[in-house]
Amino acid sequence: MSEVSPSFEVQVVGAAVVDSLEAPTRMLVAQRSEPQTVAGMWEFPGGKVEPGESCEQALVRELEEELGVQARLGAEVPGAYPQGWRLSERLAMRVFFAEILSGTPDTLEDHSALRWMPLPKSKDDAQAYDDLLGLPWIPADLPIVVALLQQLQDAGVGEA
Repeated sequence: MSEVSPSFEVQVVGAAVVDSLEAPTRMLVAQRSEPQTVAGMWEFPGGKVEPGESCEQALVRELEEELGVQARLGAEVPGAYPQGWRLSERLAMRVFFAEILSGTPDTLEDHSALRWMPLPKSKDDAQAYDDLLGLPWIPADLPIVVALLQQLQDAGVGEA
């Protein structure tokens, strides 16, 4: 029996905000302030796609609302489904790399803290992997972080 792709009711978008789309060395992570079930955990900033919006339009809007920045989007971190990564029975999230064009990120909505985390300089940079993967991520976001790190490594980002 083949697995049928689930139909998710709610499309969510998230941003892997990096300091440079061309040569990223750091990624911005956001600590949730609510709801209580995930308060204190780390995630990709973003939110729900509104009717009539593309995923990309929604993410640019969410970054402006949540962080107060204008951003340009880069490549997607592809998930297992056309809607991206499964968050729950109802929710799926597409994640895109993003770079801040203007503004300084601030905790305007839904977050109690923001932190720039170093990205691994090479596959041997165990400290950066440990620091990033050691954060208490929202469980559904952790596999996305692992895939994102693999995508950066496969692209040879940060390597001479």
